[in-house]
Amino acid sequence: MKRIARLAAVVVLPVLLACRPGLSAAPTGEPRVLPTAAAAGTVAIISTAAVSSGDIPNNDAPTIEPAVTAAANLPCPLFPADNIWNTPIDHLPVHPLSDAYIDTIGRDEGFHPDFGSGIWPPDNGGPIGIPYVVVPTNQPKVPIDFYYPDESDPGPYPIPPNAPIEGGPDSGGDRHILIVQEETCLLYEIYDAHPRAGGGWDAGSGAIFDLRSNVLRPAGWTSADAAGLPILPGLVRYDEVAAGEIAHALRFTAPETQRAFVWPARHFASDLTDTRYPPMGQRFRLRADYDLSGFNPQIQVILRAMQRYGIILADNGSPWYVSGAPDERWDNDILHQLDRLTGNDFEAVDVSSLMADPDSAHIAVRDQSSFIPAIATR
Repeated sequence: MKRIARLAAVVVLPVLLACRPGLSAAPTGEPRVLPTAAAAGTVAIISTAAVSSGDIPNNDAPTIEPAVTAAANLPCPLFPADNIWNTPIDHLPVHPLSDAYIDTIGRDEGFHPDFGSGIWPPDNGGPIGIPYVVVPTNQPKVPIDFYYPDESDPGPYPIPPNAPIEGGPDSGGDRHILIVQEETCLLYEIYDAHPRAGGGWDAGSGAIFDLRSNVLRPAGWTSADAAGLPILPGLVRYDEVAAGEIAHALRFTAPETQRAFVWPARHFASDLTDTRYPPMGQRFRLRADYDLSGFNPQIQVILRAMQRYGIILADNGSPWYVSGAPDERWDNDILHQLDRLTGNDFEAVDVSSLMADPDSAHIAVRDQSSFIPAIATR
């Protein structure tokens, strides 16, 4: 994850727009590894102000209110049903800068599943993807120190012995650790985690999320991800695919991003001010007319999620790399059917009409009212 130094100020860029959701696991008392083999300056926050484009739906209008249930193979839901991560965006307008964003990420670049079974590199690598672990409420907490302490939630954290680290214990990459605590439904996420020989951990940054809440991190703060967002809710997980539905947006990376972020992101990781580049938090979706019929049924589940819930730009990295959890049940040959996708098959989406509060991931509406696209100005 590309980082820049801590932030000095916040500048809100005005945007003109018209106004326009498993299986529960019982506590075991033991950690459960699920089946798996931020330069100083100003922050540009692209914000919105809603104005009516017609009659606002009244309180009697039908809305979509899915039940809050535990996520597949997790003890807790991954945020409330009315959270922006869990909200369909297939009816929202195309962003006016969609073509520019697609071009700078790579219109002809292929997609890549950054998860799978086995290890990579084959000789001395680690599991493919970002692993996570479930711990009980009585999991002992251990001390942890961060080199971005001002934008991290302080420890101690309930890190179990032999916690799974992204890329394996010898990885030189982002070394994420993701922990879900049973009963409290707290999600602990750590970036660049390294165990100390004498106990405890050193890390780049850490964030704690209440999975029952829509509260976002403070504006300008990073998390364990460059965009200041949680990681686990955006992963492709085998159990969801096997169940036949992914009902949330997916995390992906792009090589160059803008020195700005859009709701629900909280942080940027770039010095580029050209608006051709997408800001952190930008949502994209697979085009509705994309033909899914030639793909394996498991891949069709992922593609339907990309059409209905979209993908969220969360970090700097290789173009169109989609994140998921490692799992020995994945068939890597099937997963690589995703390679057929290119940037040209996607479009950027304007989700600003869903923002009720810039500091909350709670959505403002859950119907399909007509909206006028936002126009970004600088």
